[in-house]
Amino acid sequence: MTDGHHFNSISLGGRGGGNPGQFKLSSGGLAWKKQGGGKIIEVDKSDITSVTWMKIPRSYQLGVGTKEGLFYRFFGFREQDVSNLTSFIQKNMGITPEEKQLSVSGHNWGGVEINGNMLCFNVGSQEAFEVSLADVSQTQMQGKTDVVLEFHVDDTTGANEKDSLMDLSFHVPTTNTQFVGDEHRTSAQMLWQVIAAKADSDGSSETAVVTFDGIAILTPRGRFKIELHTSFLRLQGQANDFKIQYSSIVRLFVLPKSSNPHTFVVITLDPPIRKGQTLYPHIVIQFETDVVVERDLNLSEEVLAEKYKNKLASSCKGLIHEIFSKVLKELSGAKVTRPSTFRSCQDGYAVKSSLKAEDGLLYPLEKGFFFLPKPPTLILHEEIEYVEFERHGAGGASMSSHYFDLLVKLKNDQEHLFRNIQRNEYHNLFNFISGKDLKILNLGDGQGTASGVTAVLQSTDDDSVDPHLERIKNQAGNDESDEEDEDFVADKDDSGSPTDNSDDDGSDASLSGGEKEKSSKKEASSSKPLPVKRMRKAGADEGSEKRKPKKKKDPNAPKRAIAPFMYFSKAERANIKGSNPELATTEIAKKLGEKWQKMTAEEKQPYVELSQVDKQRYAEESAAYRSAGAPGPGDGSE
Repeated sequence: MTDGHHFNSISLGGRGGGNPGQFKLSSGGLAWKKQGGGKIIEVDKSDITSVTWMKIPRSYQLGVGTKEGLFYRFFGFREQDVSNLTSFIQKNMGITPEEKQLSVSGHNWGGVEINGNMLCFNVGSQEAFEVSLADVSQTQMQGKTDVVLEFHVDDTTGANEKDSLMDLSFHVPTTNTQFVGDEHRTSAQMLWQVIAAKADSDGSSETAVVTFDGIAILTPRGRFKIELHTSFLRLQGQANDFKIQYSSIVRLFVLPKSSNPHTFVVITLDPPIRKGQTLYPHIVIQFETDVVVERDLNLSEEVLAEKYKNKLASSCKGLIHEIFSKVLKELSGAKVTRPSTFRSCQDGYAVKSSLKAEDGLLYPLEKGFFFLPKPPTLILHEEIEYVEFERHGAGGASMSSHYFDLLVKLKNDQEHLFRNIQRNEYHNLFNFISGKDLKILNLGDGQGTASGVTAVLQSTDDDSVDPHLERIKNQAGNDESDEEDEDFVADKDDSGSPTDNSDDDGSDASLSGGEKEKSSKKEASSSKPLPVKRMRKAGADEGSEKRKPKKKKDPNAPKRAIAPFMYFSKAERANIKGSNPELATTEIAKKLGEKWQKMTAEEKQPYVELSQVDKQRYAEESAAYRSAGAPGPGDGSE
């Protein structure tokens, strides 16, 4: 940025939950973007009313107030940044940043300062803390001298926050000189009235523009009354009440379900809403597609013309999901994503699949993939390292010939395995993915090398031929060995993703005992085989001719490296079995898999490090094994 400054590793405080991102300051205003994509904050120069600096532990905090009453806090600046940014702000914005001191004395006696919708508690001339009155759900008097504030517990909150502010109490003695009472009201009642006027106690401070009753929401599950206000939306259910600021909405998705009378409308949030200890970054709403409604908007003609540029009418009539998404789009300013050019074999916008044992729909979109309804999983193309088509391995030969799996590996090493996709969806899905220039991991050479199919695509002039399938067909035809490739069995899921029942010793990690028995009886694949990780080569006439005996594994060959999940399984299996002695082995494996999928990258890191050490050991032992004249692991020795 030539006319300003930009900084990395700057965090957004308050409702953002302390997520790091990139901060940019220019002559036209400021912008902050969350690291890894997601939330974006933009404030125009004309909307900035105040700027403050504060020294906080280990860094400096920049506070920015706006005309709308919002107050943003950015922290992570160094001491040398303060003078440079102060000069820039004075020169380009005509605002002199004020320096504030943070109170670290621990005293709890002080004064209250209310500026806009921000309440600041000061000890002497220094600030102890500040809270937003827009987050106050209820305020009440307790006795004659105490004012109690309760905060929205189901409002948007940062994904990294483990604790939330529930309530706050102020004691205001009758001798208080800041809020002077009279014969009818005490000093505490005077403070309570000021706070109550600015708090969002029941939403009555802002009348709903439009209301939708009895709407089915799949995550968080329940039926809700949805109110769309000019600055926020409210979900009111029997047990939960969510208030969501429009500034938390990242994007809207309107995705019809093929051959189904329902349409998904998804509201993507950053930060997400919280229900108990569960965070919901996506609100998945299900509308009946053919229902027609008519709604009157509680907005004046002047507001419709000036603020919304007549993009909304005072009365709307149409399909319920279209009316809802259009009004929410204009009120929130969020962009709407609709189905891409992809079409399934049934002329739908998605393919049926399953994720983490949950059946759903996988929508290939122009800039990502979205799995719905549960668990709602959004994967952007820019986050993907590669994708890989795999043989479906859970149901024997007959199942494998009709279904395949799609593995999506992210740049942060996280994996998503979409299972049970119908075979006839392969060509449309493959063509769509290759058209997005996503790297497709090509393991058709049996060597386990990750080299996409770009080179193969360029070598053919016939666009109707699938080079990925042709490569595997040619390989299978030229392979003179009828031996089963054990690499497919022992190393099916190199990431350690708990997609199948696993043994504790790390060998044959991807198949359970029952599945191994089925695998040994597999029949020949169909005449048009799917791309697979490592193809099992069957005899030409398997029904009438016995297969050649499998070569015995060399007992001196090095033992394969153990995947991260197997280390986790070894550590946790005894705990789960001890807590649930009645569970069968398969159920324990399922619980281990579910627990692994819910773990964060930081929680998985110790097991990843153990696996990396073991991989290094395996590489060294394999090199020594081959140098001794023995065939390598990829040469059929195992």
